[in-house]
Amino acid sequence: MLATLVLWLLASAPAQTTAPADWKIVKDSKGLCQIAVPPDWEALSENSGAAVFRDASTAIAVVTGQPGQAFKPLPESLLRLWRLRKDQLFENTPRRIFYQDRISKHSEEQNGYSVSVPSKSGTCSCHVGALLSVSKETVKTISMSLRPVPE
Repeated sequence: MLATLVLWLLASAPAQTTAPADWKIVKDSKGLCQIAVPPDWEALSENSGAAVFRDASTAIAVVTGQPGQAFKPLPESLLRLWRLRKDQLFENTPRRIFYQDRISKHSEEQNGYSVSVPSKSGTCSCHVGALLSVSKETVKTISMSLRPVPE
């Protein structure tokens, strides 16, 4: 039931979510792509493209840019090879790929989420790892904030 609710929330979200105004922008090391993180998250290090909540074992969000990497939805054959279940794949369209790549089995393990979007120069990607104590809404908002750096 929870998975259905999460899928419904994701399906009803706009193509790109605008993060709350007080959230911080984190750019990848090349300055091509960005995400937004809550104000209580801190940069892992200067120009690293990563931010953490409390520490990296609680939650971490990393943004990267891959210039020259063509963006396209994941093919069915790859989804089968990865054994990615339908309830783990939130979006697989020409605008965004968003899926849960790790499901924690214990409260001290992080859930992992990956998202990619096209950019003029290639592909922007983000990975968010977070303990269950970090709200799914926060993880979703960070993930959906991924976009190329505005020109």
